[in-house]
Amino acid sequence: MGSSRSNILCFLVICASFLVPTSCHSYSHDALFIFGDSLYDAGNNIYLNTNIPKLNVFPYGMTYFEHPTGRISDGRLIPDFIAEFAKLPLIPLYLQPGDHKLTYGVNFASGGAGALAGTNQGLVLDLQTQLSNFKNTEKQLRQKLGASEVKALLSTAVYMFSIGTNDYMIPFTTNSTVFQSYSKKEYVKMVIGNITSVIQEIYSMGGRKFGLSKLLPLGCTPISRGLNIVRTGGSGCLEEVTVLAKLHNRALPKALKELKSQLKGYTYSVFDAYTVADALFNSPSKYEVKKACCGSGPFRGSITCGQKVYQLCDNVSEYFFFDGIHPTEKANYQFAKLMWDGSPKIVKPFNLKTLFEK
Repeated sequence: MGSSRSNILCFLVICASFLVPTSCHSYSHDALFIFGDSLYDAGNNIYLNTNIPKLNVFPYGMTYFEHPTGRISDGRLIPDFIAEFAKLPLIPLYLQPGDHKLTYGVNFASGGAGALAGTNQGLVLDLQTQLSNFKNTEKQLRQKLGASEVKALLSTAVYMFSIGTNDYMIPFTTNSTVFQSYSKKEYVKMVIGNITSVIQEIYSMGGRKFGLSKLLPLGCTPISRGLNIVRTGGSGCLEEVTVLAKLHNRALPKALKELKSQLKGYTYSVFDAYTVADALFNSPSKYEVKKACCGSGPFRGSITCGQKVYQLCDNVSEYFFFDGIHPTEKANYQFAKLMWDGSPKIVKPFNLKTLFEK
């Protein structure tokens, strides 16, 4: 009874003040729902009962939290900063026990996840499973808030994705034969198709605002440079992986633009992480870009950080990569800031700040 009275009062106040139609809800913020892999996973994998390595060990988390949290970095991840810019708290994890305020959003991301179900199958929450978990969350929200409130919340929320890296890296780290069955273009098409199909599902549930990112030059990560030594004896980038990242990065904006013509009210943001990272990788005075801060082997590219044998750099702020493939908090902040209010040269057609305001 009290809830319906407050809704009526809210409607009357708005109509009396502005005489314009609007949606009324009992919260004054837009939610942030996060999907993807270890670049966005703030700790879901800790709670998985699988054999995926649980990297909630020191020195992960050493910079900001001063203890491991399940984030695969020395500190905060990109969504942590986006939440801060949007004046939201840290977004709760889907698998974290306890009663959380879901109206701020939920983090569904899982380290090692791919858009394809076969990527680390049975070990992580793949993108389709993350979608199922989002549907469960939507049901919980409907039970708490009612259908009209949830519709308003989902339509104003922003949905962030970081996905694809593992789909392209795993075939090289596991000696997969997938490219004997598919051409590179066919494989990329499957990855992009799975991403757009999840976006369409969320749209059908009421989601309208989507934030995605192009992939980094994957062949130039410390882990890839180390693999290249093993595979070819060369110490440069592993170009076979970068080729896949480039194909993905060309296909993603086209696919998202195509959805625009099909889905009324749908809007999106694509951050050009590749161009930004490539510029940094070619200006090594800004960061140490070839070697990871923490790990072992060539370029400290082996992800053994926090295990029995590893090396740790003296000054993490001088490094782009904390371990063999995951950026430092400093790099994450730099990317998050550009995603938030960067120019159309690197984030288009809108930045995330504009998406939150729309």
